[in-house]
Amino acid sequence: MENIVIETKKRESKVQLPENLIFGRTFTDYVFEMTYDSNLGGWHTPIIKKLSNLELSPAAMVLHYGQAIFEGLKAFNLEDRRIAIFRPDKNIERMNNSAERLCMPKVDPEVFMDALIQLVKLEKDWIPTKAGHSLYIRPVMFATDPFLGVRPGENYKFVIMLSPVGPYYPEGFKPVPIMVTDKYVRAAAKGVGACKCAGNYASSLLAQREAKKEGFSQVLWLDAIEQKFIEEVGTMNIFISLKDEVVTPKLTGSILPGVTRMSVIQMLKDWGLNMVERDISIEEVAETYKKGEPLEIFGTGTAAVISSLSKLKYKDLLMKFNDEEAGELGTKLYKAITDIQYGRVEDKYGWLKYIE
Repeated sequence: MENIVIETKKRESKVQLPENLIFGRTFTDYVFEMTYDSNLGGWHTPIIKKLSNLELSPAAMVLHYGQAIFEGLKAFNLEDRRIAIFRPDKNIERMNNSAERLCMPKVDPEVFMDALIQLVKLEKDWIPTKAGHSLYIRPVMFATDPFLGVRPGENYKFVIMLSPVGPYYPEGFKPVPIMVTDKYVRAAAKGVGACKCAGNYASSLLAQREAKKEGFSQVLWLDAIEQKFIEEVGTMNIFISLKDEVVTPKLTGSILPGVTRMSVIQMLKDWGLNMVERDISIEEVAETYKKGEPLEIFGTGTAAVISSLSKLKYKDLLMKFNDEEAGELGTKLYKAITDIQYGRVEDKYGWLKYIE
């Protein structure tokens, strides 16, 4: 593999960040790009270059057969003025797992990490310093062969782009309303639900649109076969805190193995809580609520970190929690994780990848 070519090593002009950063709307000046050609021996021409539109054939296989995967992670300005990326090794590992499942070429983890570090270093002035803000990192890979025929591609683009972001929920760390759907299915076991591929998100849009019409932020999905067991929320894994245990659905191949999810599991175990990965039915949650027993539900994900639920609708049952204040455990986890991410406490887990 050639060394990464960088078109420039210094900033041409001072970065002016928008006053109000809307998630995913603002992008930095440069991207990393690399090309795969099976006839040329694999990945080649790694370059950090000016952000520009892609030139793509209308016959590009990604447009017809959906070979597209991506990741999401964040870089932070720490309180000691260093810069760090949160658990990038896990995102690299997960993206390569997605690539394998979709018959796409893996990226050498060392090359991937080097590209991340060099790009973030170049664009460090784009990392916001305001509380709750960060630099969102979006690696994406897609098939580019101009070919109409169902087979794995032989040519791919791998791109890393950066976006300075504010809090995922502009209203702040407030609980959100979620609706359970048994009308649609996100993913089935033995399918691609454990991959971060574009099609998974496209298939979720109609249910999410219908939920928003009813005043809910996102959809909670159930298993594809029995429509009984809880799986995940549209952009988050889910955790249910009960009287004697904290439960998250076990990974069965239809649930994305979230990086924040694994971080929360580790923390809860270290705190001495009975953290369990198991099947949990929506009826179990509903019965717990009806009995008035202890119940707190929250989601975990890179974008929002932790999202407590204000209410959960399942058929005719509306489970109400707190519209104003996030749950106690969710709040504690949010503080613990963001304290590490922003360098306010010691990173005893070694989760931060310091880049300067």
